[in-house]
Amino acid sequence: MDDESQYPQIQPLEFHASPGVEDWRVLFWGAQAFYSTTSFVQGAEFVSAIAEISTRIGHNPDVDLRAEGVTVRTASQRNGALSHKDAELAAAISEAAHGLGLEADPSRLMFIGIAIAQDTDVDTRPFWEAITGYDRLLDEDLIDPLRRGPHLWFHELNSPRPGRGRTHIDVSVPADQAEKRVQAAVAAGGRIVNDTYAPKWWTLASPDNHGVDVAGWADSQA
Repeated sequence: MDDESQYPQIQPLEFHASPGVEDWRVLFWGAQAFYSTTSFVQGAEFVSAIAEISTRIGHNPDVDLRAEGVTVRTASQRNGALSHKDAELAAAISEAAHGLGLEADPSRLMFIGIAIAQDTDVDTRPFWEAITGYDRLLDEDLIDPLRRGPHLWFHELNSPRPGRGRTHIDVSVPADQAEKRVQAAVAAGGRIVNDTYAPKWWTLASPDNHGVDVAGWADSQA
């Protein structure tokens, strides 16, 4: 991922309207696609093709290679903002994948975020920055400089509780997969705490009352 801030930013729906990006979904921190492979060697062949494409286009994606498949993520800024360069890259990667007989599986896409609530006038970000080695991004986030681990988002508690913090997990999934994920979680013993903002996001609780937000909003912003 390059921080190519000179490229004009586009919104997720504009990205989705670009030709050849049907395999891709917009999650936290950029657009992603997952392609299933039959072996590590087949995946490596695909990654080699991606390297050639990124060199030709002049824009580098993040690539995760496993025996089961290859995940590709592209963004034009550190905050995950997209540009037409990302759409161009995504379309070319999809074309290469299809040429190798690979199929996309959006149900395998996911990105985790950890939301850390803190009391008014309390800033715990220096602690988390020190313990994780993450980089600061603007006023609310810490991010893995190599974009591997979950991001940390810091916000004030809605109801002040001095001396206490609260964390919950944010699960970013494709918009067309979010409700399925919610239904699966409920079937596994969870409960819906708040669906006021559905289908943008649902707030759920685990059987032992840990909070989780399932978020599809990143994939459907105008």
